[in-house]
Amino acid sequence: MKTKTILITAVSLAILSVAGEIRVNAQGLSSLVEKIAAEPPLNSASWGMKAVDAKGKVLAEYNSSAKMAPASNMKLITAGCALHSLGADFRFPTSIAYSGEIVDGTLKGDIYIVGGGDPTIGAADSIAMKADGLFWKWKSAMKAAGINAVEGRIIGDGRLFEGHLENTSWEYDDLGTYYGAGTSALSFYANAQDYEVSAGAKAGDPVIVKISYPETPWLHFTNLGTTGPTGTGNSLYLYTTDLAPYAELRGTFALGRKPKTENFANKYGALTCAYYFYKNLVSTGWKVSGGYADIDRLGRVRGADFSRGDKASDNLKTITTTYSPTLEKIARETLFRSDNFYAEAMMRIMGEKSTEISVYDSCRVAEIEVLEDLCPGISSRLSIDDGSGLSRHNFVSAETFVQYLEAMKKSPAFDCFIGALPYPGSEGTLKYVLSGLDPSIRKRIRMKSGSMDGVLCYSGYILPASGSAKDAIVFSILTNNCDAPVSAVRAKIMSIITELTKIQ
Repeated sequence: MKTKTILITAVSLAILSVAGEIRVNAQGLSSLVEKIAAEPPLNSASWGMKAVDAKGKVLAEYNSSAKMAPASNMKLITAGCALHSLGADFRFPTSIAYSGEIVDGTLKGDIYIVGGGDPTIGAADSIAMKADGLFWKWKSAMKAAGINAVEGRIIGDGRLFEGHLENTSWEYDDLGTYYGAGTSALSFYANAQDYEVSAGAKAGDPVIVKISYPETPWLHFTNLGTTGPTGTGNSLYLYTTDLAPYAELRGTFALGRKPKTENFANKYGALTCAYYFYKNLVSTGWKVSGGYADIDRLGRVRGADFSRGDKASDNLKTITTTYSPTLEKIARETLFRSDNFYAEAMMRIMGEKSTEISVYDSCRVAEIEVLEDLCPGISSRLSIDDGSGLSRHNFVSAETFVQYLEAMKKSPAFDCFIGALPYPGSEGTLKYVLSGLDPSIRKRIRMKSGSMDGVLCYSGYILPASGSAKDAIVFSILTNNCDAPVSAVRAKIMSIITELTKIQ
């Protein structure tokens, strides 16, 4: 479809638009969008954009009502809704509790690590407490409760989150990756696992692989990866499930590639947490006679050999409760690093708090309720499937993103939300974006990227050079079904964003 631009003066304004046409009130921006729409690579792709000024006046608009897969732009909605509904100071709890009785300093029963959804336990990022520090807190509380030895087990209890770890619409190849690990009520190291990988001596040889961290001694791991010919790249995937303790590495790793650390999924977060706390206790002189275990979907204690035993206790005595970093910090980490695991944890806890059920259907209902509170009527204009954007069943238009981001300006959580958004040149996914712009301009661009095969999206705010963030320009640019190199698509999007900075 041809685009149309109506210019009224040298600096303004088109006042009419229909689907697929450009609507503008800034001449330079309108000309640029019109040019991009007519040229490769976006002339053969599905894409839409919208930008509005602080008063809601449209600066530019193209196919803005077309629903697109937003990829990680979905995290904007998840993080904002979580901050709005739970509050910036919300913290995920984790409790240490026990069954049985304490007799002369010995617990004749089991220690339970009761997960409350904290995604940061043992995580390798700047906001998470080191695992040993957290374990020290738990041990200190146990001692204060009169426990010096355990005649029983250390049990990882992740029963709070029901249903699948992963969203059922995620692609099969993603399920074994660290970003498709799925979240659990009790996790460890973001339910990821590091594998040291290097090529064999010649093409066709097995890939050389070793599980690095965390240890999972119960896992039956089979290496089916092979060394590919020089220049063929890296196509290694781990295939695993929480249904049984088996994993296979498949794919190729090219001859001549440098050794690297691959990050795959660990489907046993609760068991891993119990294992590492058990190891910590034993290494510091504690006697724990029963080893470590977790709880299966039927509520039975499952040992390290995966034998099912007695029903887990529901009559627990709490010793202590520790807490995650604030939701404000978790949201910032989520948006800066585009962390799928943290995003899914936020969505799951919204479902749990709202409906006391954390399966994805309930989580979607909970998030939509928050969206309706922010922006009445918005739920009819989008489809939500997960919290991170990994699903291709999410559909949001540029117009709806703009409506949502405008609504967030009125939320009590807006200052936290805008502070959680990365800017070009900051750490994370935007570090190398728009490097040619002056740093003072880059810091005014607060946005989230989103990318998958054929998808590249950016949505956010252009802050004013002075004044309130609530006076920011709001924009969303979504591209789908584009087989051009990502660099070429990004260059077009960044040219629009750069032009927007000249308006504010």
